[in-house]
Amino acid sequence: MTITFDDFLKVDIRAGRVTRAEPYPEARKPAIKLWVDFGPDLGERKSSAQITRHYAPDELVGRMVMGVVNFPPRQIGKFMSEVLVLGVPDDDGEVVLLVPDQTVTPGARMF
Repeated sequence: MTITFDDFLKVDIRAGRVTRAEPYPEARKPAIKLWVDFGPDLGERKSSAQITRHYAPDELVGRMVMGVVNFPPRQIGKFMSEVLVLGVPDDDGEVVLLVPDQTVTPGARMF
């Protein structure tokens, strides 16, 4: 299936900095609760991410991530996830976060 460039532009993917991260033991699958700063226009948004294989909560604070910021919020157990943090699977199918490889401003939009 192909999409148009206008379709691509509908997906708002931004760089953000993790400001807080906590274990989420109540989730059905192991997850971490993230609070991500997407800059002054979008502010801080929350996400539940199944990234426990490669990441510990205390290692994530201060790191940059990429996230889809224009999906509707989704209830994940008792936690409201507002952003989809992006990753790709490693050889075992475990999530590896997509991150900018240079310093960027939180809120910078992917193009």
